[in-house]
Amino acid sequence: MTRNDLVIRVAGEAGEGIVSTGQLLTQAALRGGFHVLTYSQPPSEIKGGHAFYQIRLNAYRSYSKGDSVDILLAFNQEAYDRNAAETKDDGLLVYDPSEVTPSADSHFVQVEFPLNDIAKNQLKFPIAKNVVAVGALAELFGLPTKHLDSLIEERWLRKGEAVVQKNLDALRAGIDYVIANVPQRENFALYPEKSHAGEIMVSGSEAIGLGAIAAGCGFMAGYPITPASDIKEFLEVHLPKTGGHALQAEDELAAIGMVLGASFAGSKAMTATSGPGFSLMIEMLGLAAMAELPCVIVDAQRAGPSTGMPTRHEQGDLYQAAFAGHGECPRIVLAPTSVRDCFYQTVNAFNLAEKYQTPVILLGDTLLNVRSESIPRPDLNEVAVIDRLLFSENGNGVGVVDEGGSMNGEYHRYVLTENGVSPMAVPGQAGGQYIATGLEHNEEGLHRYDEATHTIMTQKRFRKLERAALEAPEADRFGDPSAEIGILTWGSTVGSVIEVIRQAEEEGLKLDMLAPRMLMPLPDHELRPFIESKRVIIVPEVNYVGQFANMVTSQYPRDYVRINIFGGMPFRVDWLLEQIREEVAQHV
Repeated sequence: MTRNDLVIRVAGEAGEGIVSTGQLLTQAALRGGFHVLTYSQPPSEIKGGHAFYQIRLNAYRSYSKGDSVDILLAFNQEAYDRNAAETKDDGLLVYDPSEVTPSADSHFVQVEFPLNDIAKNQLKFPIAKNVVAVGALAELFGLPTKHLDSLIEERWLRKGEAVVQKNLDALRAGIDYVIANVPQRENFALYPEKSHAGEIMVSGSEAIGLGAIAAGCGFMAGYPITPASDIKEFLEVHLPKTGGHALQAEDELAAIGMVLGASFAGSKAMTATSGPGFSLMIEMLGLAAMAELPCVIVDAQRAGPSTGMPTRHEQGDLYQAAFAGHGECPRIVLAPTSVRDCFYQTVNAFNLAEKYQTPVILLGDTLLNVRSESIPRPDLNEVAVIDRLLFSENGNGVGVVDEGGSMNGEYHRYVLTENGVSPMAVPGQAGGQYIATGLEHNEEGLHRYDEATHTIMTQKRFRKLERAALEAPEADRFGDPSAEIGILTWGSTVGSVIEVIRQAEEEGLKLDMLAPRMLMPLPDHELRPFIESKRVIIVPEVNYVGQFANMVTSQYPRDYVRINIFGGMPFRVDWLLEQIREEVAQHV
């Protein structure tokens, strides 16, 4: 049997080499020409706890983590107990008999693999247990050894030739054991039919960091929080290489305060946090809107209110991103739909922030930020970078400075314009002095509390959103445009929906998906034609109340079919397809 899709899960105790095992396989599979998409579930505890790292290998491109596990490598009994139920009946269990006792009535193929014995007694190198496991798994699905050899050399060469050789020996031991003891491994062999060689392997968080650099980000400040910390850590390493600065603040409020200060000084600036941290930034969000300071805030959503479930998935911050704040606080909210899209929507977030001098929130989530995927290398020639409109001493502001540097006019920072955008001066710029304040102000930036001023300045700030909606990044569209059944969704749920549509097509069921990338304001030119053209519209999302469905209903009232899950996990494709089948049967 030849497979074109394989899901491998490595499970065990955090710190046992779960992630390094998965990463070695992931990198080797990418070099082997497979499309790779990972999914991991680390524990919330700082140390210890159950963890798994899952790899989906595909000859083509996959869009979701995969519903069931083909190969389960269980490092301990808990790993077996917690993951066996998700392993296919015709799947394969690889386990160390000194650690795991499988159920006698399990249906999958079981292979005893004495990992500890091989590493400790045969190789005299106990910590190489995970490399032995890598060799075994690679042999099971037919990964060429050369890619693993080169990866091991790259990873351990700085520790010396002897360490490299020990790990190569461990790799070989795993391969040899499988060759000698698993004669029917062809059932799990996977052959890439379309080479994905040359693609890069990045996580959603890394793609956001790369997008920020491509957009010209000059400053990043953040405070550690799962699952957004990876963005800060990536930029702390790579942003200084471009002349930028990245630092850790003492808390979230300080972080966004620094970001607004950097933006006031003329730098493109961002922060990254998750729901609890974002709520601490809300006061400064209002300042950014009132003072018209461009900034990008990444909210990598996680499950639950308060500290909730830090390492689990949920799309529960949409209301907070779209509406949180005191008074009427304009902002733009973008939601990427894939790891690749994280790069491009980050660029769009900076462009919109700079062009409209307003805060832009990039709404990711645990599934999207943490998972790694092989994606085509971004083409920087396709990246257009927009800078803010600056006050010019030659006169694009209201004020004009003559050649001698003296003012013959007066600079109005918040001058009323047709699109709401007014030139911004950089501190120290001759003639460009103004007050950037959270208090209501007139065109000059002077404090005013009268009805007329608040009215026209509120209109100015919101006028920018009206223009931005017309320039929303193109929605993600997939399926049959002639279908009567439409699926309206957002964010990382798009991946599961795409695979649902593909499977439905094989059954003769036509579906059409629209996923707007701008969620605040909603792009009317994209949503209205789609909504008006469908007989039934289904809205799947990972939260309890149906936040996106409610937002759409308030603007485009009609009946929507809601499908919600909220257990901390993304949609299973087979489950979502079954729900859609049932809804279609009732409505068509």
